[in-house]
Amino acid sequence: MKKHDHQLTRREFFSKGAAGVAAAGIWGKNAAKMLSAEPCGSFSRPRQENKPIYRTLGKTGIRLPVVNMGVMNASNPELVKRSYEMGVRHFDTAAYYQRGQNEAMVGKAIQELGVRDQVVIGTKVYVPHEQRPRMSTAELKKFFLDTAEESLRRLRTDVIDIFYVHNVQDLDYLNNPGIKEALQILKENGKARYIGCSVHTNMTELVPDAVRCGFYEVLAVAFNYSMADDHDLKGALKKAHAKGIGLIAMKTQCMQYWYRESVPSEKQQYYEGNVLQTAVLKWALRHEFITCAIPGYTNFEQMEEDISVASDLEYTAEEKRFLEDRGVKVALMSYCRQCGNCLSTCPKGVDIPALMRTHLYAVCYANYDQARQTIRGISNDRGLNACACCEDCSVRCLRRVPVERRLCELRMIYG
Repeated sequence: MKKHDHQLTRREFFSKGAAGVAAAGIWGKNAAKMLSAEPCGSFSRPRQENKPIYRTLGKTGIRLPVVNMGVMNASNPELVKRSYEMGVRHFDTAAYYQRGQNEAMVGKAIQELGVRDQVVIGTKVYVPHEQRPRMSTAELKKFFLDTAEESLRRLRTDVIDIFYVHNVQDLDYLNNPGIKEALQILKENGKARYIGCSVHTNMTELVPDAVRCGFYEVLAVAFNYSMADDHDLKGALKKAHAKGIGLIAMKTQCMQYWYRESVPSEKQQYYEGNVLQTAVLKWALRHEFITCAIPGYTNFEQMEEDISVASDLEYTAEEKRFLEDRGVKVALMSYCRQCGNCLSTCPKGVDIPALMRTHLYAVCYANYDQARQTIRGISNDRGLNACACCEDCSVRCLRRVPVERRLCELRMIYG
């Protein structure tokens, strides 16, 4: 996802002498009684100044450090283990990430560490968008129950701490009675502690409705610096937080191709090192209605960058300069916020937001399997094949995302 693409072995990383970060109690006294907060392992007692900031995840009572791990694009189990030793206490995965192998990696790594009672595992159930209207309430209920059993097996655990409905885009799916019934059964049977949903788009409508219905206890939301001017979204998130819903921020680093494509090269050279990564991560976490972030690092260097934020959210002078740079703010206009305003401008009805997300997975994350699964989840009459490559593309993005160019790039990869 980021600019670094080399990986260190665990032994090489240890040889650098990096200090670990202390663990704190993650489960409040009203939360799951079986979990212990005591840290363990050779890196569990760091210097006091490196103590991470902890926040409580809404009414769940779970206490989490502000920086955790989104495991989706990672494939190295040693990275999961080292993240724990550095203070990460929440690992976010999904049943369909890497066709189940992501869950299996997380489950095995946690088991080998022997720390299941000290971590919070979140996983998700995803139904492709084109299949949702075709599935009956009973079929959706069965799918969620069956998927939960598979996830429990792969994660090598008896209970999933946060069980999500993944990528909710409309109110009908958010409130589907079959899904809700399945989640309630899992909770009553002790197989899911808390229920959540993840939302990437249409958040100003979905978040308030999640608050209204009172069913979901945790929301994973896309939240990053490109949304600095979205006062409606921030207002909705503040209200959700005030009602006791735990908020976990994803997509915090904004996917970096907006930076490479739109910021002049001399500015890119000026902001060297990890300034971009730490600045935008701090920006998200400085909103106290956000409990924590789950950045999707994929190697040890990225891990160091992200976890360095966990104990201090104050901006450095260089980070402030970066965030206030007019060129950077203009460049962020090319980041797709999945608002859907472009949909009405395509005469073929192509699902532009879904294809922009596909482009993100393929070009920015280099996660071609995830990109392929996203394409398969788009109905044929709205997918890449429906795009007529009009000589004069009429799609218009309010934020100046180069839609036509990205569609052409997708055609080169998947055409």
